[in-house]
Amino acid sequence: MTDTRVRPPAGAPGSSTLVNDDLAPTTKETATWRTWDIFCLWMTSAHSIASYGFAVGMLALGMTGWQTMLALFTGVLVLWLGSNLVGVAGQKVGVPFPVFARAAFGVFGANVPALLRAIVAVFWYGIQTYLASTALMVLILRVAPGLASWTEAGFLGLSTLGWIAFLVLWTVQLAIINYGMEVVRKASDFAGPAVWIGMIALAIWILGKAEWSIDFNARAGAPLSGGATVAAFVGVAFLMVSFMAGPLVNYADFARFSPSRKAVLRGNAWGIPFNETAFVVLSIIISLATLKVYGKVLTDPVQLVADIDSDVVVVVAAVLFATATVGINVVLNFVSPAYDISNAAPRYISFRTGGIITAVLSILVMPWKLWENQDFIIYFLGGVGALMGPVFGILIVDYYLVRRQRTAVAELYSDTADGRYYFSRGFNPKALTALGISGTVAVIVALAPDSQEVTALSWPVGAALGAVLMYAFTRVRPSVPATAE
Repeated sequence: MTDTRVRPPAGAPGSSTLVNDDLAPTTKETATWRTWDIFCLWMTSAHSIASYGFAVGMLALGMTGWQTMLALFTGVLVLWLGSNLVGVAGQKVGVPFPVFARAAFGVFGANVPALLRAIVAVFWYGIQTYLASTALMVLILRVAPGLASWTEAGFLGLSTLGWIAFLVLWTVQLAIINYGMEVVRKASDFAGPAVWIGMIALAIWILGKAEWSIDFNARAGAPLSGGATVAAFVGVAFLMVSFMAGPLVNYADFARFSPSRKAVLRGNAWGIPFNETAFVVLSIIISLATLKVYGKVLTDPVQLVADIDSDVVVVVAAVLFATATVGINVVLNFVSPAYDISNAAPRYISFRTGGIITAVLSILVMPWKLWENQDFIIYFLGGVGALMGPVFGILIVDYYLVRRQRTAVAELYSDTADGRYYFSRGFNPKALTALGISGTVAVIVALAPDSQEVTALSWPVGAALGAVLMYAFTRVRPSVPATAE
């Protein structure tokens, strides 16, 4: 990316403090993300150790293998619909998520949803880097078993070898983001397809140990009654959406670089219902095979890789899993906070600087300790993550129903009191009130004790309530006239 020299879009005030080269609208020269790139983006988003663990973990709710696959597929369809709504809007307006949110929340109010998204992304960025480092450690120990003594607990609870693996991947990711979105596109194009090699190889190996026979009626949890099965089915479907709720909200960060609406829709179609379904099916097949071979479901593919006898296979699989996790981390958890942090002070923080801040924070939160503390992930990250549903509902209603797909792009960068999206001192009280009410409800639902069927509904409840409130508040007295660009 370039530096932060102010380059306002045509029509925006030349003295605006709300723009830098990275937050400015996409041009024809930078619209390089075609159908294949969008397809690979979604492949990269789905292919990770955490994604595998999530899909496999759903078996523990008590449904059979085929029921779990069908429930996850239902969630994939909801995700596909949402990605089309956000993607089409993002491509048309041509601005990153925090700038897009200015039309609904106000030019300064947009920092509220943007920084909420950034908080979640920073923590997950650190956690994903740590998970990728565990795959790298498997590779290192297989090649150099004498380093096993380096795995003992060390500085701040992470072993010497753990620190080396973590910092190597941390540096690689920082180098990728340092060269901007075009390098991110190329990294995604490689990482997305590459993991299929490892997943297919892992499936062949474990199916061979399972004598090429698995039971799709097998389950990891206790059998469920008819009503409980329906509740679990709905829960799994929406947990699938919740798992991708953050990336769904900031999808405009990527869709804006697509040259056409058609490229976005085609990329979404291949990348979500086709690819994500295939990944889910393969993940469940592998898990059912592990259930037969080991008597339990292994939610971490790295554990399987470490059990393989062939050094060559272990090395290749470990490299591919580490590569895939680095890819998903850059795409889902690095790009978003880089833009979101830049949006907080555009004149002083570029996309590149926002990325550096994200990387530094990801070490300070000590993700290896966070991963061990599931209560933190459930209550803090789960609670903040639940706010992504209301943000999605508010943005979609504002764009499609309130503004009727019309945006005065130059006004998104106006920090003057007469600006179209300035509202009240740069904040839209209606959108923020809708977020406050729906967000509170969504968090309460997300943190409901001992009721996974209820917590799974936090995204649809929050999204629906946020959408309804936003529409109701703006119908009473529309904040922004629906004028054309």
